[in-house]
Amino acid sequence: MLTNLSPQMRQYMLVTGNYWAFTLTDGALRMLVVLHFNQLGYSPLEIAMLFLFYEFFGVVTNLVGGWLGARIGLNRTMNIGLALQVVALMMLVLPSSMLTVPWVMAAQALSGIAKDLNKMSAKSSIKLLIKGEGALYKWVAALTGSKNALKGVGFFLGGLLLVTLGFQGAMWAMALVLALIWVFSLIMLKKDLGKAKAKPKFSQIFSKSPAINILSAARMFLFGARDVWFVVALPVYLAATLDWSSWQVGGFMATWVIAYGLVQGIAPKLTGKITARSALLWASILALIPAAIGLVLTPATLIAGLLVFGGVFAINSSLHSFLIVHYADEDGVSLDVGFYYMANAMGRLIGTLLSGWIFQAYGLAACLFVSTAFLVLTAFISVFLPDHTFINRSSQSEN
Repeated sequence: MLTNLSPQMRQYMLVTGNYWAFTLTDGALRMLVVLHFNQLGYSPLEIAMLFLFYEFFGVVTNLVGGWLGARIGLNRTMNIGLALQVVALMMLVLPSSMLTVPWVMAAQALSGIAKDLNKMSAKSSIKLLIKGEGALYKWVAALTGSKNALKGVGFFLGGLLLVTLGFQGAMWAMALVLALIWVFSLIMLKKDLGKAKAKPKFSQIFSKSPAINILSAARMFLFGARDVWFVVALPVYLAATLDWSSWQVGGFMATWVIAYGLVQGIAPKLTGKITARSALLWASILALIPAAIGLVLTPATLIAGLLVFGGVFAINSSLHSFLIVHYADEDGVSLDVGFYYMANAMGRLIGTLLSGWIFQAYGLAACLFVSTAFLVLTAFISVFLPDHTFINRSSQSEN
């Protein structure tokens, strides 16, 4: 019964529910855009350009959004994100002949702002609603893992909606459902959640913490390493080179992201005792995988390698997600989390642009080798993280 839960846990569930609903539409929208515009004859680089503003405004939003959340409250930034996603979806209900590149890029820009306002709000809220380091790692992993599993469901949903409702019909359906969730969130989410005691100045958007700056740099290259081959190159390769249908591409990408999210959710059980050196270890292991796939690139090695990459990447991502929440200052937590996810968005932006360009010019193997180089940089940067034990297995059972 919800009434038996503490007020903090009820708010956590509301925040998580909002995050889940948004993530479904975000994953579906990404797959719909990639597959629909590939069908219309767009090149991989042109498809990547459609996401340019999505990723660019993610960088800006995380930087400014953390400051905004500390000033007006995380409930408001989360609800603004939901509303903007509804507007972005409505912009794409036009007939295909009217969906020009600038128009789609503008819609994707709104969606990028919406996504990062929503994510920053959800991740920052955990610091305020969950107490105790053992419980914090567990619930951060649960939120991050469930989000990515649902993003995978969103990929599957995008492929399904494209086949059943068409591109415009899918936009209408998602906009309607998300609008209803937005109204519910306006009514139920606690007012002033995450609002700082003293309103921070705009100059405070840049982190002054060495640990957060180092972790943010590592995060940038970590996510650039994933997206340089996953965002555009992989789905286009599966569709164009292996002749997979939209349904097959969407289903496979969905399965991968769901499995990735499930591994994230159980990461605390897999990692055991955590130190900053854990980030170095797991980044080093991850760097070996795209290099091995690129050296022996066949359909079988690609599929098998992608599954292994997903599992190890999930552990890296969960470690980073815990470390940023641990390092962040509780008063005005969104400032530190926003700066960190700004670096995350910058990595995605770099990875997305390189994914389209390198794949079109040099092929998928080259994307994999660039991914390896980025992961080597991630491991090197992780060497400089403050080294002390954060949590061990026994503390995971707390709360």
